[in-house]
Amino acid sequence: MIYTLTLNPALDYVLKVENFRTNDISRADDAQIYYGGKGINVSVILTRLNIENIALGFVGGFSGNKLCEMLAFDGIKTDFTKINSGDTRINVKIKTDKEIDINTSGPKITDEELSALFKKLDAIQDGDYLVLSGSIPKGLPTNIYEQIIENLSKKNVNFIIDTADKSLIEILKYKPFLIKPNHHELGDLFNTTINSSNDIICYAKELQTLGAKNVLVSRAENGALLLDENGRIYTKGIANGKLINSVGCGDSMVAGFLAGYIERKEYEYALTLASACGCATAFSDVLATRSEIDEIFRQL
Repeated sequence: MIYTLTLNPALDYVLKVENFRTNDISRADDAQIYYGGKGINVSVILTRLNIENIALGFVGGFSGNKLCEMLAFDGIKTDFTKINSGDTRINVKIKTDKEIDINTSGPKITDEELSALFKKLDAIQDGDYLVLSGSIPKGLPTNIYEQIIENLSKKNVNFIIDTADKSLIEILKYKPFLIKPNHHELGDLFNTTINSSNDIICYAKELQTLGAKNVLVSRAENGALLLDENGRIYTKGIANGKLINSVGCGDSMVAGFLAGYIERKEYEYALTLASACGCATAFSDVLATRSEIDEIFRQL
């Protein structure tokens, strides 16, 4: 079973504004509400690829109820931990001549609510996959991912880590199955700038030396590079298409990689499906549909 954990899920209020003004009232040409959160995005794409999974995390208030309602409507399985006070955050995304993202910090999580989540995580079994990604809400320690992994370390759980925080380095000693930094995040981890594929390979190998089994690095318009647990290097370019949406592309890649690996246990195939999912979401207004993913896959 695959579990995704989104500690700080969200509703995304997306406004399309043709004439955006900062010194006067701007009027939206269209407004839509979508569910958001990195782990939730992974769950959505996995579900669309017919890979069984369960989304975990914290939800609360009217916005949390709406989030659950929307996910249930789309057939996404969840087992969220309800919080007693505060509301699931609502982020605002303004699409004008550029994308403007206004993200909120989310509700405060209490010790009792965290304990309730840990009880749910205890159900994870040997051989299961746990995706840890996204921001950390108020009230939780900055090393919460490490605490979660430590709590499950006696089980043979495949951890997938997608965080830009430098705490990732401390987590590598637990030998996660997959980490997925982008090339900027990879450079930040080592206080440097990534300028070439050789740089990516060099620092990906360093992350592998520190404990990561597989390192998947997304490179925007330059595609993606995978250093697998056997030391093999694979690269994949991007399909032809127009960039419409940057939200959820990395999450779609994680989902595609997991789906591809579970389906065939072949890393090259997993990278191809990961790239197809990432591109398909980039070329769509929202997270990619199965048909959009299949079309892009045929191009790669």
